[in-house]
Amino acid sequence: MNNQQILDTLPQRQPTLRVVAMPSDANYAGDIFGGWLMGQVDVAGSIPALHRAKGRVSTVAVNSFVFRQPVFVGDVVSFYAKIIKVGNTSITVDVAVYSQRDPAKPTCVKVTEATLTYVAVDDDRKPRIVPPED
Repeated sequence: MNNQQILDTLPQRQPTLRVVAMPSDANYAGDIFGGWLMGQVDVAGSIPALHRAKGRVSTVAVNSFVFRQPVFVGDVVSFYAKIIKVGNTSITVDVAVYSQRDPAKPTCVKVTEATLTYVAVDDDRKPRIVPPED
């Protein structure tokens, strides 16, 4: 499979975030900038973190980030984020990213995996305790 993970379908749960990669997000060669993808991963990872923290969070670490395949203009990019660890003030989130491409011959490719850590912060942007789950 040319070191490419091609899937028939996306994971069987709702994505945290879904966007279409646009020409303005591409480099000179037509591939989507890695920085654009990193920004979207950060947004997707922050969503479950802020819900779990019941308020503002701040990104404090990108623990890992692996680009598996390029993202192309026109790809529908789906981000699946899940919390893997909750500390006193921190929340660690895994994000898996898939691209759906070529509507004529639909394929789904896992393009990125990342793990990020967020810290719950108060109105003064100081760390605060993550409240217990409901």
